Amino acid sequence: MSGRLPALHGLRFAVGTLSVIRVRVDRWDRPTAGAAMLWAPLVGLLLGAAGAACGAAVALLGGGGLLAAVAAIGVLAALTRGLHLDGLADVADGLGSGKPAEDALRIMKQSDIGPFGVLVLVLVLLGQIAAAARAYDGGAWRGAAAVVTAAVAARCALGWGCLRSVPAARPGGLGAAVAGTVRPWGAAAVTGGSALALGAAAAAAVGGRWGYGCPAALLVGVGCGWLLLRRCVRRLGGITGDVLGALAETAATGALLGLALLGGG
Repeated sequence: MSGRLPALHGLRFAVGTLSVIRVRVDRWDRPTAGAAMLWAPLVGLLLGAAGAACGAAVALLGGGGLLAAVAAIGVLAALTRGLHLDGLADVADGLGSGKPAEDALRIMKQSDIGPFGVLVLVLVLLGQIAAAARAYDGGAWRGAAAVVTAAVAARCALGWGCLRSVPAARPGGLGAAVAGTVRPWGAAAVTGGSALALGAAAAAAVGGRWGYGCPAALLVGVGCGWLLLRRCVRRLGGITGDVLGALAETAATGALLGLALLGGG
């Protein structure tokens, strides 16, 4: 039975690894890991919908765009236990250290957060909240569309980080488990499909330029993640679990900022 349901195992892997939702994961092999990275945008949709709903509720209750954005971004962080944010801070410390790859990876593995990590974490969260607040100022549906777009873009970036041409920076850990498990056509198909679905949903729910603004913002976010990926591969020699978390947060931030500029407020 397990051999006939690789997609189901991949979905469980994705939900169990990328969220706080507790599911039974029966398989941890590389094919399942690759399938999980392709399921990741669906997990992003679920988490994004939860964050967007909380933000929309705050906005509809009169809390204002800024408070709504804080609620939405806070829920997204809570639903991942802050793991992506922690990865972003660790990667910032590693890259910002200016040390050789081996030393940079050692810095990233430490439990504490250094000055580079704190600075990047603060700036990224401020950027996400500011961009989401602009969307919520235009209405609860606009804010919800922005948050969902960011969450899906973040998980689309994970597939690109796990392309077969991208090695693991070190043995062991999540990075080694998922590195090189995704075919380029798979990542492209999932990203393209996610963009089209978001565009159709945004056009129906919000209308106007949001119908193309959300897909464009998703692609901007994934592009930002790709730039960071290239930097990490050159600097560190490949990916780690922290790098994947950093890719997700970078893509989410890029999508929110892109939507603020391309999709309107």
